Amino acid sequence: MESAIFTCPAAWEPLLPPGVRPLHRPGEAAGCWEVLALTPEGAALAEKARCGLLLVPGDGRFSHVQACRVVTYGLSPRDTLTLSSLTEPVLCVQRALPRPDGDTIEPQEFPLPPLPFPAVELLPLLGLRLLRMPLTEPPFSW
Repeated sequence: MESAIFTCPAAWEPLLPPGVRPLHRPGEAAGCWEVLALTPEGAALAEKARCGLLLVPGDGRFSHVQACRVVTYGLSPRDTLTLSSLTEPVLCVQRALPRPDGDTIEPQEFPLPPLPFPAVELLPLLGLRLLRMPLTEPPFSW
């Protein structure tokens, strides 16, 4: 199965992990995905889709998407993926994060290298990289 990000900004496409398709138009997200990430705009526009793991904004609405597991991102303490620092961005995994390959990422913090965009905007992309990049490589090297 493939993975995808719905309403992926064009500038992010070179930063996507291997095997992740950028989706832009309504209807493209319909289908069955291993991992489906929704940007905030994508969460508002998503139509019927099914996925194993859904990466979605914590404050988003995604009633048309069926998922086996839901991982939220945002700045709320309830979100699984958040930033523990905005001045020197640090990605924080607040709960065990199941990966599609069967591994689990335990709660921890990942100091981020210089980013091409503000970290808060990149949370869905950072989550995808954490979920899809091999654990033997740094997930955030651009």
